[in-house]
Amino acid sequence: MSTAEAAPETAEAQDPGHRSKSSSPRQIPVIGVVAEDEEMQGVFKPMDLNRVIKLLEENDEDDLEEKQLKSVKKLVRYYQNGLPLRDLAQIFKILNLCAGKIENQPCFIEPAYDILKLCGLPFLKKKVSDEITYAEDTANSVALLGELMKIPSSELRIQICKCIIDFYHSEPPKKHIPGYQQASSSYKIKMAEVGGLAKTMVQSMILLENQLVEKLWVLKVLQHLSTSEANCTLMVKAQAASKICAHLNDTDPSGQLLFRSSEILWNLLEKSSKEEIIQQLSNLECLLALKKVFKNLFMRGFSHYDRQLRNDILVITTIIAQNPGAPMIECGFTRDLILFATFNEVKSQNPLVKGLKLSNSYEDFELKKLLFNIIVILCKDLPTVQLLIDGKVVLALFTYVKRPEKHKIIEWSVAQHEELQLHAIATLSSVAPLLIEEYMSCQGNARVLAFLEWCESEDPFFSHGNSFHGTGGRGNKFAQMRYSLRLLRAMVYLEDETVNTDLCEKGTIQQLIGIFKNMISKSNEKEEAIVLEIQSDILLILSGLCEHHIQRKEIFGTEGVDIILHVMKADPKKFQSGLGYSVLLFSTLDSIWCCILGCYPSEDYFLEKEGIFLLLDILALNQKKFCNLILGIMVEFCDNPKTAAHVNAWRGKKGQTAASLLIKLWRTEEKELGVKRDKNGKIVDFENLPGLSAEDFITLCIIHRYLDFKIQGTHKQRELANKSWENFLARTSNAKILKKAKRLQEKAIESSKYNEQPQNAIYHRTVIRGLNTTVPSGRVVTVESTPVRLLGGPLADTDIALKKLPIRGGALQRVKTVKTVDETKKSIPS
Repeated sequence: MSTAEAAPETAEAQDPGHRSKSSSPRQIPVIGVVAEDEEMQGVFKPMDLNRVIKLLEENDEDDLEEKQLKSVKKLVRYYQNGLPLRDLAQIFKILNLCAGKIENQPCFIEPAYDILKLCGLPFLKKKVSDEITYAEDTANSVALLGELMKIPSSELRIQICKCIIDFYHSEPPKKHIPGYQQASSSYKIKMAEVGGLAKTMVQSMILLENQLVEKLWVLKVLQHLSTSEANCTLMVKAQAASKICAHLNDTDPSGQLLFRSSEILWNLLEKSSKEEIIQQLSNLECLLALKKVFKNLFMRGFSHYDRQLRNDILVITTIIAQNPGAPMIECGFTRDLILFATFNEVKSQNPLVKGLKLSNSYEDFELKKLLFNIIVILCKDLPTVQLLIDGKVVLALFTYVKRPEKHKIIEWSVAQHEELQLHAIATLSSVAPLLIEEYMSCQGNARVLAFLEWCESEDPFFSHGNSFHGTGGRGNKFAQMRYSLRLLRAMVYLEDETVNTDLCEKGTIQQLIGIFKNMISKSNEKEEAIVLEIQSDILLILSGLCEHHIQRKEIFGTEGVDIILHVMKADPKKFQSGLGYSVLLFSTLDSIWCCILGCYPSEDYFLEKEGIFLLLDILALNQKKFCNLILGIMVEFCDNPKTAAHVNAWRGKKGQTAASLLIKLWRTEEKELGVKRDKNGKIVDFENLPGLSAEDFITLCIIHRYLDFKIQGTHKQRELANKSWENFLARTSNAKILKKAKRLQEKAIESSKYNEQPQNAIYHRTVIRGLNTTVPSGRVVTVESTPVRLLGGPLADTDIALKKLPIRGGALQRVKTVKTVDETKKSIPS
């Protein structure tokens, strides 16, 4: 009870000489006096809470109910300015006792309600240490609020929710209480986390299936509680995400349910385990609910708020779609999303989009980008491919891959259209490799090359470069070129011969070399990073096209070699600048391997332009990430007899030779591997390995002598080859040996035949009569004859020899094609 309220009662009680108006012409006011020690105690004079608890626990007196209600009302008046932490546990016990009587004595609803209102008041501490001393009691008391949600009283449930929400909007006490101060503003919130209040509030939602008002209040509470990571973790354990999502479509004229539910889902995704949330939402019930909400907002939402909410739902759906196990296709959501993403570009008769049109508002623009983004995620699930084909996604995306058309009215602003164009090309890089037939049927290669031609042209174009995809492309077409090349690179790396052949027939190699040369002249420091990326992609595309194809390497030719040499001549310091030079050098080395090696004219030109010197210069930088690739290239180049002279002629810093450089690299490698040597330089730790058995040591000896066994195996192979050649010469120079070999061959043939022949079967001879050879014969054969210079002419004719067969003199030479006079006869050696 406050001092102000206590004062009138004190005056009335302490004024025995008080006179009425009738006995005195004047009414003299009498003011009660409060002792100094009472004022120091404030309003919190000792109150026997244990007596109240004992009274509530009794049940045998006749007028007990009235006494109980009176005692609780007195308690409410007593603590109307705040609850001391020291009394909190007893006050909540009284609240719990009142709540327990409600079922049989509804009159206790009002006192329970009044106590709950007190819980929204500040918690008061007398000492600084009270927050720690009474922490456990406070946490248990706050947790009781969630348990009280089981009471089937709408009034109490709403008051509980209001009380918890007040935790987040604390106000100072209405009246200063001497000797007490308010607990810290975050104390109640912290105690709610410790007590697990969030979990019990989630569990209470099952009691409110058909109670919209209470449900909205609980969602408001959970919206506040979900701002903390600790509470979000508790809510996830109570399956909050799936429970909330499943009820998104519950009837709610106010629209609060959908708004608050989406906010809670967002908080859970941001402040708890995203993987766990995705798992909870990856079920048919939740996805059907999200699908219905999104479709309603997409087709019928016209306000700024509706569009924002629609986009939020789509982002949540995008996160769920990252889970391959989410039944996006099964619930029909994938098909609808593809339709919504493409209906503007590819006309559809589907009633869902009939009459629909997106505006150029910020929300609709964001929606379009989000739809492109979710297509990229959905296409990672291979069963989606057929839906992408049905939805004509590739064709829809290609509507953006073209030069701007003058005087054409578009629904987007110039900046918006540019960003969507870049986003569409980036999306194609993920989708098109899965839909090669659709890509080719749309003339994808021709469209991209034509767009690249425009990117390289001098047509005026003032790009805004505001978006993520437009980075580095402000005022130029570099961003468009970058994403077009990424698309080409993705298609070339499929190694689909139809795609790559089509590209080469359309002059892609020459076009890309020309673009690379122009980029050299256009580049400046501001745009250096994006230029380097473009050049790297060009080289990677050229590598993919030319690898294993000599004709394409010849088309690459000297112009291609020149752009490679240009990169290799760059300042070595740039390779460590972090601007993309390292990636460019990797691409350059790869293109040497794929576009030059194996094509002798290009190899010779590379050598002539001191390419080997440049390779050794880079190798001398001792950049480990490049060493293996450069050494591999050097090994391949050494097949060219002209290479050795260039390697021997190279000189590095301080006159270092190639041999010295290679030895230095060997030592560096040994040092990194920790190879140990003795005083004579002999390697001493091959065998110094712990934990080996006797069998392991035997195997280790074999490993140790591996190269010796390899040299021995090579000798054995050579011996077998020599023996085979000697047998061949013996058969050609000694008739007896030839006849013996012939008999052995015939015997082997006969033994391989099936002995039992079916009746009435026709038998065909497989051996040609008069054929003096011991090797299998066919229409095209390899002729190994004695040189003409030794015998003076062709070998003796056989009985079925064909005199018009061409003969090429010399042993071990090959005849590529042999045409016979009579195609019905088999060719034989001359």
